[in-house]
Amino acid sequence: MDERRIATRFAGFDQDGNGYIDREDFYVAAKALLAEFGVPARSERGQALFAGAEAFWQGMAGIADVDGDQRVTREEFVTGAVKRLRDNPERFAEIARPFLRGAMAVAGGAGDLAPGDAERVLKVLGVEAGVASAAVAVLDADGDGRISEDEAVGGFARYFTVPE
Repeated sequence: MDERRIATRFAGFDQDGNGYIDREDFYVAAKALLAEFGVPARSERGQALFAGAEAFWQGMAGIADVDGDQRVTREEFVTGAVKRLRDNPERFAEIARPFLRGAMAVAGGAGDLAPGDAERVLKVLGVEAGVASAAVAVLDADGDGRISEDEAVGGFARYFTVPE
C-alpha cells in the first residue's frame, strides 16, 4: 500500500486532525453521524452507535496501540493496523461491524441502506464526494439498489486492505 493511501486512511480515522487516533475520534465520528441524520444521542440507535464506536476503538487499539498509551500514532497505524488488516481482513471486518451496523441504523433505520444515505455517511466520515459516490456504486455488490450490512462491512474491509 503506498504512503499516500495510508495517509488518507489514517486521516479518515483521525477525525479531529491531532495526529493520532484515539477513542475521541470514534466519538467525534458518531456525533457527526447523529447530527447529519438528526438522531438523538440518547435514543436506542444513538446508544447503539456509541457502543459500536467504543467496540471499534477497542478493536483498533488492540491491534495497533503497541505502547498502550490509548492512542494510535501514524507509525503504529502503518506497522500495526495496516499490516494486520492485510493479514486478516475478516478480523478487521468484525471489529468494524458494530460501528457500521450502528451507522446504518442511524442513516436508514433498520436493515439495508439506500445508496444516497450510504454516500452521506461516507461524506460525514471524511470521504471526498467523488470517492464516496464511486464507493457506494461498488458497495452495492448485488446491484439491488440497497446496501446490506455484509456489503458495507466487506467494502470497508477491502478499502483498508486492498491496494489501489
